[in-house]
Amino acid sequence: MEPHAALEEIAYLLERERSSRYKSKAFRAAAAAIAGLDDAALRDPALRRRKGIGDSTYTVIQQALAGQVPEYLAQLRDRDAGSGAAASALRGQLRGDLHAHSDWSDGLTSIDLMVEAARALGHEYQALTDHSPRLRVANGLSADRLRAQLRVVSDINAETGPEFTLLSGIEVDILEDGALDQEPELLDELDVVVASAHSKLRMERAPMTRRLVAAASSPHVDVLGHVTGRLVEGSRGTRPPSTFDARAVFEACAAHGVAVEINSRPERQDPPDDLLAIALGLGCLFSIDSDAHAPGQLSLIEYGAERAQRAGIPADRIVTTWPLDRLREWTGRAR
Repeated sequence: MEPHAALEEIAYLLERERSSRYKSKAFRAAAAAIAGLDDAALRDPALRRRKGIGDSTYTVIQQALAGQVPEYLAQLRDRDAGSGAAASALRGQLRGDLHAHSDWSDGLTSIDLMVEAARALGHEYQALTDHSPRLRVANGLSADRLRAQLRVVSDINAETGPEFTLLSGIEVDILEDGALDQEPELLDELDVVVASAHSKLRMERAPMTRRLVAAASSPHVDVLGHVTGRLVEGSRGTRPPSTFDARAVFEACAAHGVAVEINSRPERQDPPDDLLAIALGLGCLFSIDSDAHAPGQLSLIEYGAERAQRAGIPADRIVTTWPLDRLREWTGRAR
């Protein structure tokens, strides 16, 4: 097996299982460190002293050079084979993803690597939705940094050509009064706006309802992200869902053509099944999104697809099954 490919696959699988970010970054750093080296250089014991190479990554390289599947990679493949979502016909109908992060905010890798992974999954489009400025813990983008990112997105699209489109976007924080954490004029320039609450998630029911209804009623918003904010498993522990009048919030989404996000991260499973049923009954649109913070997490949309199919949501009500032209017409409806 080619050592560089082995290191990158290990990083991808670690990201997919939401392992420690330091582990996956170490394997990506090792892959970058050996890029362009020939087999003789890789076999040289001096490789151990090269920046980015540690004991574990050195072992993987040597096992790959010996024609083996490295033991660590084999273990990760076995774990992944037993942890995937149930196969769903809906997964094959998804054309893209409207919620993902890069190292411009709290993602683990560059925009280029996120694009490469999205294309490898067969996506026709991928939205780049880094955080907004108030979320300082996530290195949220100021207006100036977001404008700089728009130029990067434009350059990438000039290189990828018509077969893949990187959509400009943001995951904008919903402030306590329902306002959005970015300049309105700048939001108008973006292809996709995902609005999510990240703070004060334990607000009383009435003010939280007003907060979410205000966001869903904004002409700038396309997708209402992880609406309850709950966590049901994972390294961050668990967190109860926010309390609000789901019918009022989803009525606002339906009235304004805002999609309810089906967040595919297994630790979120948001919205819960009972809220999905309410949104479906009220005629809402949906967006199955990965909320990926690393390339390996883009594939998590299989979990969202499985949940949506189990809930009986028709494919045509899921905006991420739509072709790009139809998607652009929808996101530009009020701009």
